[in-house]
Amino acid sequence: MEIRRYADSDASAVKVLHKIAMEDVGAFIPGPWDADMDAISETYLNGRGEFLVGCVDGVIVAMGAFRPVNDTTAEIKRLRVHPERQRQGFGRDVLERLELTAKQLGYSQLQLDTMENQVGAIQFFQKQGYRHFSTRTGKGRNQLLFAKTLSSAD
Repeated sequence: MEIRRYADSDASAVKVLHKIAMEDVGAFIPGPWDADMDAISETYLNGRGEFLVGCVDGVIVAMGAFRPVNDTTAEIKRLRVHPERQRQGFGRDVLERLELTAKQLGYSQLQLDTMENQVGAIQFFQKQGYRHFSTRTGKGRNQLLFAKTLSSAD
């Protein structure tokens, strides 16, 4: 898989991947919280953020992003892998690249959230070193919040 920075020409493909991946786990709830998907460059790339896509044979099969929360913390967003490509290391590879980029940009912590019914995502994030630190209700469901400290040894 080739991992590269998002380009505006990827807009349609990442929206489709987002919808397919979220529908696959029963978590696709369209609403204003998806407004960033129509403004990826402005939301993630104009500042201290990042949005990556992973391609196999020119087709986007994975993606992930982060945006600043404050000077030391960034929030992982939109980490998705096409259901037919899951469990092949693509999500891990994109997340690792995001973590490396975040460290290079001076962040010392990453945070993320996932719905409590996304058991596979929860297990994945825990395996990658993220620890549950809070729960909130949003979009009519409980969201679990996770964080990871980016050590200088990583």
